[in-house]
Amino acid sequence: MSTTAAQFLDRKIFRILSDVAADRGVRAFVIGGYVRDCFLGRECNDIDVVIEGSGIEFARAVGEKTGKYVSYFKNFGTAMLHYGGDEIEFVGARKESYRRESRKPIVEDGTLEDDQLRRDFTINAMAFSLQKEDFGALVDPFGGIRDLAAGIIRTPLDPDITYSDDPLRMLRAVRFATKLSTPELTFNIVPESMDSMRRMAERLKILSQERISEELNKMLATGKPSMAFCLLEEAGLLKYILPELIALKGVETVDGRGHKDNFAHTLAVLDNVAACSDKLWLRWAALLHDIGKAATKRYDSRVGWSFHGHEIVGSKMVPGIFNRLKLPIDEGKYVKKLVWLHLRPIALVDDEVTDSAVRRLLFDAGDDIDDLMLLCNADITSKNEAKVARIRSNFELVKQKLVEVEAKDAIRNFKNPINGEYVMQVYGIEPCSEIGQLKEMVKEAILDGVIGNNFEEADAYMRKRAPELGLIEAK
Repeated sequence: MSTTAAQFLDRKIFRILSDVAADRGVRAFVIGGYVRDCFLGRECNDIDVVIEGSGIEFARAVGEKTGKYVSYFKNFGTAMLHYGGDEIEFVGARKESYRRESRKPIVEDGTLEDDQLRRDFTINAMAFSLQKEDFGALVDPFGGIRDLAAGIIRTPLDPDITYSDDPLRMLRAVRFATKLSTPELTFNIVPESMDSMRRMAERLKILSQERISEELNKMLATGKPSMAFCLLEEAGLLKYILPELIALKGVETVDGRGHKDNFAHTLAVLDNVAACSDKLWLRWAALLHDIGKAATKRYDSRVGWSFHGHEIVGSKMVPGIFNRLKLPIDEGKYVKKLVWLHLRPIALVDDEVTDSAVRRLLFDAGDDIDDLMLLCNADITSKNEAKVARIRSNFELVKQKLVEVEAKDAIRNFKNPINGEYVMQVYGIEPCSEIGQLKEMVKEAILDGVIGNNFEEADAYMRKRAPELGLIEAK
C-alpha cells in the first residue's frame, strides 16, 4: 500500500479507535467524506468509521473508554458519539443487494471490500486504516484519489447498477459535482454516468419526495447552485422533479423577434442571490421567481413578447410546488410572497418613486422587504451594460426612498391604529361588515399619505368617513 496519510489522523480520537480495534481483535477504518475532504483540504467534523464486525458493539467499547454518551440506532445497525467537536458514526461493514421496486437494500455482514463496493462514488469509497501495523494507510481499490485530483465523479460499479439500486445516488452525483467544484477545478460526472442517469431517470419515481427535496436543498446551499440545475436538466432528471423549470427553457422567435431564455435567466438570478445571501428560502424564491412565464408568454406584433401577470400566476403555482415536494408550508408562504412582489421595486425604478407607492410596497413586503430588494437587484441581468447601470442607479434611489419613508411612517410592520373593538365602542354596534370597511378606509388613507400613521389622525378620519356607511356615534 503506497499511500500513507497518518497526518490526517492526528486527532486523539483516532488513536483511541485504533486501541479499541486492537483490544477487540477487529479491523476498523475511517471511510467516506472525511477521507475525501482531507485530500481536498476541507474541514470536516463528520467521521464515519466502518468495522469488520458489529458497529454497535465497537461504539459501546469506545464510549466506555472515552466516557462519552453513545446514541444507538439498532434498526440501521449504527451508533454515534461526539468527541472533541467531532461527530463519529460507527457501522459494521456490509454488503447490499436490492429489489428493483425499492431502494431499501437487503443487508448482510461483509468485509471492507464489500462495503467499499456498495459506496456511491469512487471519491467516497476511500478509507484510512486504523490498524496498528499500517495506521493511516489509504485503502483505495477504485482509484478515488486519482478521480479526486482530476475532478471526476464516477461510480465504483457499472453506473446502471449503482443508480438502479439506489436512484438517490443520481441526485448525489449532481450535488457532489456542484459542491466540490471550485474556480480552480470543476468536477465533472463522467459521460458513462450521465448516459446511465438519462436511462435511469424514471427510477426517481420510487424515491420519497422528502429525500428528493433534501438533496435539492443541499444543491441550493452550494456556492454556485446553477451548476446543479444545469446538470439535472442535462441528465434528464429535472423533468421528474421540477418540470415547471423545464417549461422555461428555450427561445421562441416570431418575425425575427425572440425573447430571452428564461431558464438561463432564472439560473443567473439564482447565482446572483447565492453570491449575496445564504438564506435557503430566498434562494428558492430566486429559483421560482419567473415560474409563471411559460403560462403567460404572449406575442404581439406591435410590442413583441410579453409575460404580463407572470408574477401573479407564478405566486399561485408556488404552494402546489411546495406541497408536491413536501417542503415546509410557512416557508412556502414566504416564497410565494416574494414571487408575487418581485416586480414591484423594478416598477418603481421605471415610474416616479412616490411616497404612496413606497408605503404600499413596505406594507405588502413587511419584514421581508430587504430580501425582496436583494432578489430584485439580482433580477437585473440584461447584457446591455448601459441599461443595467441605469437601472441599478435608479434602484439605489428606491432603496433610499424606502429608508426615508420607513423612518417617517413606520409602515413595514403596519398595524391599523383603529381596531374593531374601538369602532364598536364608538358607534355602539355589534360585529358587522361596516367595521371592516371603515378600517380599510383608514388603512388606505394612511398608505396614500392622506393622514399620518398615528391614532389621533386615524380617529379623526374614521369619524369623518363613518357617516358614509350609516354609522352614528353612540351617546
